[in-house]
Amino acid sequence: MRVTAQWIILGWLILFVNRKECSQTTFPKQTHTLEFQVPKFWHSISSDTELLDDELEEEIEQTTIHQEPSPFFEEDQTQVNETTQLGSDVYLHCRVQNLGEKIVSWVRRKGDQLHLITFGDSLYSSDSRYSLKFKPPNDWQLHVQYANERDEGQFECQINTSPTLVFIVYLIVVVPRVEIVDERGLTTPDKFYKTGSTIELKCVVSKVPQPTSYVTWKHGLRMLNYDTSRGGISVKTDMLPSGAMSRLYIANANRHDSGNYSCALGDIAQATVMVHVLIGENPALMQTSTCVLLTPATILVTLSVYISTALHR
Repeated sequence: MRVTAQWIILGWLILFVNRKECSQTTFPKQTHTLEFQVPKFWHSISSDTELLDDELEEEIEQTTIHQEPSPFFEEDQTQVNETTQLGSDVYLHCRVQNLGEKIVSWVRRKGDQLHLITFGDSLYSSDSRYSLKFKPPNDWQLHVQYANERDEGQFECQINTSPTLVFIVYLIVVVPRVEIVDERGLTTPDKFYKTGSTIELKCVVSKVPQPTSYVTWKHGLRMLNYDTSRGGISVKTDMLPSGAMSRLYIANANRHDSGNYSCALGDIAQATVMVHVLIGENPALMQTSTCVLLTPATILVTLSVYISTALHR
Protein backbone atom coordinates (compact mmCIF):
# COMPACT_ATOMS: atom_id res chain seq x y z
CA MET A 1 0.00 0.00 0.00
CA ARG A 2 2.91 2.39 0.87
CA VAL A 3 4.79 1.80 -2.44
CA THR A 4 1.68 2.25 -4.57
CA ALA A 5 0.84 5.69 -3.14
CA GLN A 6 4.41 6.98 -3.71
CA TRP A 7 4.57 5.80 -7.32
CA ILE A 8 1.22 7.37 -8.19
CA ILE A 9 2.39 10.79 -6.94
CA LEU A 10 5.76 10.41 -8.69
CA GLY A 11 4.01 9.52 -11.96
CA TRP A 12 1.84 12.64 -11.82
CA LEU A 13 4.88 14.85 -11.19
CA ILE A 14 6.82 13.36 -14.12
CA LEU A 15 3.84 13.84 -16.43
CA PHE A 16 3.47 17.45 -15.28
CA VAL A 17 7.15 18.30 -15.93
CA ASN A 18 7.18 16.59 -19.32
CA ARG A 19 4.15 18.55 -20.50
CA LYS A 20 5.75 21.84 -19.41
CA GLU A 21 9.08 21.16 -21.13
CA CYS A 22 7.39 19.99 -24.34
CA SER A 23 5.40 23.19 -24.64
CA GLN A 24 8.49 25.47 -24.44
CA THR A 25 11.37 23.61 -26.15
CA THR A 26 11.87 21.70 -29.38
CA PHE A 27 14.30 18.90 -28.78
CA PRO A 28 16.90 18.08 -31.47
CA LYS A 29 17.13 14.63 -32.86
CA GLN A 30 20.13 13.81 -30.67
CA THR A 31 19.56 11.67 -27.69
CA HIS A 32 19.62 13.59 -24.41
CA THR A 33 19.46 12.40 -20.85
CA LEU A 34 16.66 13.99 -18.90
CA GLU A 35 17.61 14.78 -15.35
CA PHE A 36 14.66 15.13 -13.00
CA GLN A 37 14.98 16.60 -9.55
CA VAL A 38 12.35 15.61 -7.03
CA PRO A 39 10.69 18.69 -5.55
CA LYS A 40 11.24 19.39 -1.87
CA PHE A 41 7.59 18.96 -0.97
CA TRP A 42 7.80 15.33 -2.19
CA HIS A 43 9.71 14.38 0.92
CA SER A 44 6.94 15.80 3.07
CA ILE A 45 4.26 13.95 1.06
CA SER A 46 6.22 10.71 1.19
CA SER A 47 6.75 11.02 4.93
CA ASP A 48 3.04 11.71 5.53
CA THR A 49 2.06 8.75 3.35
CA GLU A 50 4.34 6.41 5.23
CA LEU A 51 2.90 7.66 8.53
CA LEU A 52 -0.66 7.06 7.35
CA ASP A 53 0.22 3.56 6.13
CA ASP A 54 1.88 2.75 9.45
CA GLU A 55 -1.16 3.95 11.40
CA LEU A 56 -3.52 1.95 9.17
CA GLU A 57 -1.51 -1.24 9.55
CA GLU A 58 -1.32 -0.73 13.32
CA GLU A 59 -5.09 -0.21 13.55
CA ILE A 60 -5.76 -3.38 11.53
CA GLU A 61 -3.32 -5.32 13.69
CA GLN A 62 -4.91 -4.06 16.92
CA THR A 63 -8.40 -4.90 15.65
CA THR A 64 -7.27 -8.43 14.88
CA ILE A 65 -5.60 -8.84 18.25
CA HIS A 66 -8.50 -7.51 20.37
CA GLN A 67 -11.31 -9.33 18.54
CA GLU A 68 -12.89 -11.66 21.16
CA PRO A 69 -13.67 -15.29 20.22
CA SER A 70 -17.33 -16.24 19.99
CA PRO A 71 -18.93 -18.17 22.88
CA PHE A 72 -19.96 -21.79 22.42
CA PHE A 73 -21.36 -24.72 24.44
CA GLU A 74 -19.01 -27.49 25.51
CA GLU A 75 -21.54 -30.22 24.69
CA ASP A 76 -21.19 -31.71 21.21
CA GLN A 77 -24.96 -32.17 21.02
CA THR A 78 -27.57 -29.42 20.94
CA GLN A 79 -29.92 -31.42 23.22
CA VAL A 80 -29.42 -33.85 26.11
CA ASN A 81 -31.81 -35.74 28.40
CA GLU A 82 -31.60 -35.56 32.19
CA THR A 83 -33.47 -38.18 34.27
CA THR A 84 -34.42 -37.76 37.91
CA GLN A 85 -36.71 -39.40 40.42
CA LEU A 86 -39.93 -37.87 41.68
CA GLY A 87 -39.19 -35.77 44.76
CA SER A 88 -35.43 -35.60 44.17
CA ASP A 89 -33.19 -32.60 43.53
CA VAL A 90 -31.67 -32.26 40.08
CA TYR A 91 -29.04 -30.01 38.48
CA LEU A 92 -29.31 -29.06 34.80
CA HIS A 93 -25.84 -28.25 33.43
CA CYS A 94 -24.87 -25.60 30.87
CA ARG A 95 -21.12 -25.30 30.25
CA VAL A 96 -20.11 -22.27 28.17
CA GLN A 97 -16.70 -21.41 26.71
CA ASN A 98 -15.56 -17.86 25.80
CA LEU A 99 -18.62 -16.22 27.33
CA GLY A 100 -16.92 -12.80 27.54
CA GLU A 101 -19.45 -10.01 28.04
CA LYS A 102 -22.40 -12.15 26.95
CA ILE A 103 -25.10 -13.34 29.38
CA VAL A 104 -26.46 -16.82 30.10
CA SER A 105 -30.16 -17.33 30.80
CA TRP A 106 -32.36 -20.33 31.61
CA VAL A 107 -35.80 -20.58 29.99
CA ARG A 108 -38.66 -23.06 30.42
CA ARG A 109 -40.49 -23.91 27.20
CA LYS A 110 -44.09 -25.13 27.29
CA GLY A 111 -45.44 -25.47 23.78
CA ASP A 112 -45.08 -22.07 22.14
CA GLN A 113 -44.64 -20.28 25.47
CA LEU A 114 -41.31 -19.31 27.01
CA HIS A 115 -40.97 -18.63 30.74
CA LEU A 116 -37.81 -16.86 31.88
CA ILE A 117 -36.25 -18.48 34.95
CA THR A 118 -32.85 -16.78 35.23
CA PHE A 119 -30.98 -14.03 33.40
CA GLY A 120 -27.35 -13.72 34.38
CA ASP A 121 -27.22 -13.91 38.18
CA SER A 122 -30.84 -12.81 38.61
CA LEU A 123 -33.79 -15.13 39.31
CA TYR A 124 -37.08 -14.24 37.59
CA SER A 125 -39.21 -17.31 38.39
CA SER A 126 -41.78 -17.18 41.19
CA ASP A 127 -41.16 -20.88 41.84
CA SER A 128 -38.91 -21.00 44.92
CA ARG A 129 -37.71 -24.48 43.98
CA TYR A 130 -35.57 -22.96 41.18
CA SER A 131 -32.15 -21.45 41.84
CA LEU A 132 -28.95 -20.73 39.90
CA LYS A 133 -25.63 -22.29 40.87
CA PHE A 134 -22.43 -21.28 39.10
CA LYS A 135 -19.63 -23.83 39.33
CA PRO A 136 -16.27 -22.51 38.10
CA PRO A 137 -14.91 -22.31 35.58
CA ASN A 138 -17.92 -22.27 33.25
CA ASP A 139 -20.88 -24.36 34.46
CA TRP A 140 -24.17 -22.43 34.81
CA GLN A 141 -26.38 -24.90 36.70
CA LEU A 142 -30.13 -24.68 37.13
CA HIS A 143 -31.05 -26.31 40.45
CA VAL A 144 -34.55 -27.81 40.67
CA GLN A 145 -35.62 -28.97 44.13
CA TYR A 146 -38.23 -31.66 44.82
CA ALA A 147 -38.87 -32.42 41.15
CA ASN A 148 -42.47 -33.27 40.34
CA GLU A 149 -44.29 -34.52 37.28
CA ARG A 150 -45.06 -30.94 36.14
CA ASP A 151 -41.31 -30.27 35.85
CA GLU A 152 -40.91 -32.82 33.08
CA GLY A 153 -40.21 -31.12 29.76
CA GLN A 154 -37.85 -28.80 27.90
CA PHE A 155 -35.45 -26.34 29.53
CA GLU A 156 -33.24 -24.07 27.42
CA CYS A 157 -29.89 -22.53 28.26
CA GLN A 158 -29.49 -19.43 26.07
CA ILE A 159 -26.67 -16.98 25.29
CA ASN A 160 -27.64 -13.49 24.08
CA THR A 161 -25.62 -13.56 20.87
CA SER A 162 -27.00 -12.75 17.42
CA PRO A 163 -28.50 -15.16 16.57
CA THR A 164 -29.22 -16.55 20.04
CA LEU A 165 -27.31 -19.70 20.98
CA VAL A 166 -29.58 -22.37 22.51
CA PHE A 167 -28.72 -25.57 24.38
CA ILE A 168 -31.69 -27.82 25.29
CA VAL A 169 -31.99 -30.02 28.38
CA TYR A 170 -35.05 -32.28 28.43
CA LEU A 171 -35.94 -33.26 32.00
CA ILE A 172 -37.54 -36.68 32.57
CA VAL A 173 -39.19 -37.22 35.96
CA VAL A 174 -39.62 -40.90 36.83
CA VAL A 175 -42.44 -41.87 39.21
CA PRO A 176 -41.42 -44.95 41.26
CA ARG A 177 -43.77 -47.93 41.48
CA VAL A 178 -44.37 -49.64 44.84
CA GLU A 179 -46.37 -52.89 45.13
CA ILE A 180 -47.03 -55.44 47.85
CA VAL A 181 -47.27 -58.80 46.10
CA ASP A 182 -48.15 -62.37 47.02
CA GLU A 183 -46.21 -65.58 46.40
CA ARG A 184 -47.07 -65.47 42.70
CA GLY A 185 -45.92 -61.86 42.33
CA LEU A 186 -49.48 -60.54 42.08
CA THR A 187 -50.85 -57.60 44.06
CA THR A 188 -53.51 -58.37 46.61
CA PRO A 189 -55.60 -56.13 48.89
CA ASP A 190 -55.90 -58.71 51.71
CA LYS A 191 -53.72 -61.36 53.35
CA PHE A 192 -55.04 -64.00 55.79
CA TYR A 193 -52.94 -65.72 58.44
CA LYS A 194 -53.61 -68.17 61.25
CA THR A 195 -52.75 -67.35 64.84
CA GLY A 196 -49.19 -68.42 65.66
CA SER A 197 -48.02 -68.41 62.02
CA THR A 198 -45.41 -66.09 60.54
CA ILE A 199 -46.60 -63.06 58.58
CA GLU A 200 -44.49 -62.53 55.47
CA LEU A 201 -45.08 -59.52 53.22
CA LYS A 202 -43.06 -58.78 50.10
CA CYS A 203 -42.73 -55.26 48.64
CA VAL A 204 -41.35 -54.59 45.17
CA VAL A 205 -40.04 -51.10 44.30
CA SER A 206 -39.36 -50.41 40.61
CA LYS A 207 -38.74 -47.53 38.19
CA VAL A 208 -36.16 -45.95 40.47
CA PRO A 209 -33.20 -44.57 38.46
CA GLN A 210 -31.22 -43.53 41.54
CA PRO A 211 -32.56 -44.68 44.93
CA THR A 212 -32.41 -41.77 47.35
CA SER A 213 -34.81 -43.03 50.03
CA TYR A 214 -34.88 -46.30 51.91
CA VAL A 215 -37.91 -48.61 52.05
CA THR A 216 -39.98 -48.37 55.23
CA TRP A 217 -42.68 -50.61 56.68
CA LYS A 218 -45.53 -49.45 58.91
CA HIS A 219 -48.35 -51.12 60.80
CA GLY A 220 -50.90 -48.33 60.90
CA LEU A 221 -48.77 -45.37 62.00
CA ARG A 222 -46.12 -47.45 63.79
CA MET A 223 -42.73 -47.81 62.09
CA LEU A 224 -41.62 -51.44 61.97
CA ASN A 225 -38.08 -51.17 60.55
CA TYR A 226 -36.55 -50.54 63.96
CA ASP A 227 -39.36 -51.78 66.21
CA THR A 228 -38.09 -53.68 69.25
CA SER A 229 -41.15 -53.41 71.49
CA ARG A 230 -42.99 -56.45 70.13
CA GLY A 231 -40.10 -58.69 69.18
CA GLY A 232 -40.05 -61.17 66.32
CA ILE A 233 -40.11 -58.41 63.65
CA SER A 234 -37.44 -58.29 60.98
CA VAL A 235 -37.03 -56.40 57.70
CA LYS A 236 -34.71 -57.41 54.89
CA THR A 237 -34.23 -55.06 51.94
CA ASP A 238 -32.11 -55.76 48.85
CA MET A 239 -31.26 -52.81 46.61
CA LEU A 240 -31.55 -53.54 42.89
CA PRO A 241 -30.24 -51.59 39.85
CA SER A 242 -33.72 -50.21 39.15
CA GLY A 243 -35.34 -50.42 42.57
CA ALA A 244 -35.52 -52.64 45.64
CA MET A 245 -37.00 -55.82 47.08
CA SER A 246 -38.07 -55.62 50.75
CA ARG A 247 -39.53 -58.36 52.98
CA LEU A 248 -41.27 -57.96 56.32
CA TYR A 249 -41.41 -60.92 58.74
CA ILE A 250 -43.55 -61.03 61.89
CA ALA A 251 -43.22 -64.22 63.91
CA ASN A 252 -45.95 -65.81 66.05
CA ALA A 253 -48.82 -63.71 64.68
CA ASN A 254 -51.69 -62.79 67.01
CA ARG A 255 -54.90 -60.81 66.66
CA HIS A 256 -53.10 -57.57 67.58
CA ASP A 257 -51.05 -57.95 64.39
CA SER A 258 -54.15 -57.55 62.23
CA GLY A 259 -54.58 -54.27 60.42
CA ASN A 260 -53.27 -52.12 57.61
CA TYR A 261 -49.64 -52.55 56.56
CA SER A 262 -47.83 -50.17 54.22
CA CYS A 263 -44.57 -50.28 52.33
CA ALA A 264 -43.19 -46.86 51.27
CA LEU A 265 -40.29 -45.34 49.39
CA GLY A 266 -39.73 -42.26 51.51
CA ASP A 267 -42.58 -39.81 50.99
CA ILE A 268 -42.71 -40.52 47.27
CA ALA A 269 -44.83 -43.65 46.81
CA GLN A 270 -46.36 -46.43 48.89
CA ALA A 271 -48.54 -49.56 48.75
CA THR A 272 -50.86 -51.02 51.39
CA VAL A 273 -52.37 -54.39 52.29
CA MET A 274 -54.90 -55.46 54.94
CA VAL A 275 -53.66 -58.35 57.11
CA HIS A 276 -56.19 -60.57 58.89
CA VAL A 277 -54.97 -62.80 61.73
CA LEU A 278 -57.75 -65.29 62.47
CA ILE A 279 -58.46 -67.31 65.60
CA GLY A 280 -59.63 -70.83 64.94
CA GLU A 281 -60.27 -72.27 61.52
CA ASN A 282 -62.64 -69.70 59.98
CA PRO A 283 -62.92 -68.32 57.41
CA ALA A 284 -62.08 -70.82 54.72
CA LEU A 285 -58.89 -69.23 53.35
CA MET A 286 -55.98 -68.74 55.73
CA GLN A 287 -52.25 -68.47 55.16
CA THR A 288 -49.46 -69.80 57.32
CA SER A 289 -46.42 -68.11 55.93
CA THR A 290 -46.73 -69.04 52.25
CA CYS A 291 -49.24 -71.90 52.48
CA VAL A 292 -52.98 -71.67 51.86
CA LEU A 293 -54.91 -74.10 54.08
CA LEU A 294 -58.29 -75.76 53.54
CA THR A 295 -59.49 -77.02 56.92
CA PRO A 296 -61.84 -79.99 57.52
CA ALA A 297 -64.44 -77.61 58.89
CA THR A 298 -64.26 -75.62 55.68
CA ILE A 299 -64.85 -78.73 53.57
CA LEU A 300 -67.80 -79.79 55.79
CA VAL A 301 -69.45 -76.38 55.61
CA THR A 302 -68.99 -76.25 51.86
CA LEU A 303 -70.59 -79.70 51.38
CA SER A 304 -73.52 -78.81 53.68
CA VAL A 305 -74.22 -75.66 51.70
CA TYR A 306 -74.03 -77.56 48.42
CA ILE A 307 -76.40 -80.34 49.61
CA SER A 308 -78.86 -77.83 51.08
CA THR A 309 -78.91 -75.88 47.84
CA ALA A 310 -79.49 -79.04 45.78
CA LEU A 311 -82.44 -80.19 47.94
CA HIS A 312 -84.24 -76.86 47.59
CA ARG A 313 -84.14 -76.89 43.80
